[in-house]
Amino acid sequence: MELDHLAVAGATLEEARSHVEDALGVALQPGGQHAMFGTHNYLLGLADGLYLEAIAIDPRATPQRRPCWFDLDRFSGSPRISNWICRCTDLPAQLANLPKGAGAPVSLTRGELKWDMAVPADGILPYDNMFPALIEWHSAHPAPALQQQGCRLHHLVISHPKAGSLQAAVPMSDPRISFEVGPVGFEAEFDTPHGRRMLR
Repeated sequence: MELDHLAVAGATLEEARSHVEDALGVALQPGGQHAMFGTHNYLLGLADGLYLEAIAIDPRATPQRRPCWFDLDRFSGSPRISNWICRCTDLPAQLANLPKGAGAPVSLTRGELKWDMAVPADGILPYDNMFPALIEWHSAHPAPALQQQGCRLHHLVISHPKAGSLQAAVPMSDPRISFEVGPVGFEAEFDTPHGRRMLR
């Protein structure tokens, strides 16, 4: 399991997009629609094979399935980092060894992209959505095709009252990621063309 990308949710896609662009000082590029869950996104290519997506429910879409992934049905308030997504191989086998509620594989496509995502039946991931959403790609990874604008993830802090048990439940180690005891939330530092910038 390794870090794949970060999701920034908003009540609207424009709010999520503006939140990222204002924080990092770079423009996101159009992504597309996810027919299964009725969402749409904008994307930012990051160094080291990572990317960031701004995502929201598309009010014009008719979803094929509910509840929505990333718990977007219950999203409210200001835009913010809502999820971290980790890629793996053999998603069913990986899920068999993870906490209950980490999700079941759902097959998804967008254009030429094909992947399976572990989505909980109620849309809510363990540890108040602080457990990573798992993805297994069955096509080329999207990151190399994204425009690079000089942004790199420097550090991701995952905060939760039970940070120790959350960390123990995630079978990975990444020096860019740390777990801290505190209120539920994410805080990410990025190296950008404008210097070190923070995104929450």
